[in-house]
Amino acid sequence: MIISRQKEFNDILKNLAENDIFIIGCGKCASKLHVGGEPEVLEMEKKLLTSKKNIVGWNVISSACNIKSWEEILSQNPAIGKAQALLVMSCGGGVSVISGCAEIQTYPALDTESLGGTCCEETVKEQCGLCGDCVTWMYGGICPVSRCAKSLLNGPCGGAIEGKCEVYDRPCGWDLIYEKLKKLKKLEYLEVFVAPKDHTRNGRRTI
Repeated sequence: MIISRQKEFNDILKNLAENDIFIIGCGKCASKLHVGGEPEVLEMEKKLLTSKKNIVGWNVISSACNIKSWEEILSQNPAIGKAQALLVMSCGGGVSVISGCAEIQTYPALDTESLGGTCCEETVKEQCGLCGDCVTWMYGGICPVSRCAKSLLNGPCGGAIEGKCEVYDRPCGWDLIYEKLKKLKKLEYLEVFVAPKDHTRNGRRTI
């Protein structure tokens, strides 16, 4: 699950130069997190109308980052053709996919934070650093790239206080790693030096 949060409305409005807007929500992650489902899209429409924007229409598509047919979306939502811009309430991936298909100015309504998931109906954040070189087995299944504020592979840094990170108000990632390895009886992994990540493996460069 992609973890996103809604931008401040004033920031959205400041960027939204056009007047005729079509709003697109996402039925997957954004809907699950209550930042881009139908209730949130309708609330956004209400706010934009109050701010003198003309909302030509809206739709919550099944998955913003997986559009099988843009032509189908257009056929179901002819009002998109009247829009000067799209406001997309999804993760950055969804915004990019829609922008590539639509060929119209597209704005994000959300800020993408991390790759997380759900466990026992609880939303868990920052589970993966998307490094392209997963070694979480050495850390008790906990990703140090995302769970440690400094992304240390050979931690801890020594700055944590009572199990709390010195950088952010959250549990120290390495405290979590230690406790998990202790439970698994794999503390010997802490003695293994892990070389710096090879960032050419994360697949983000196309050249």
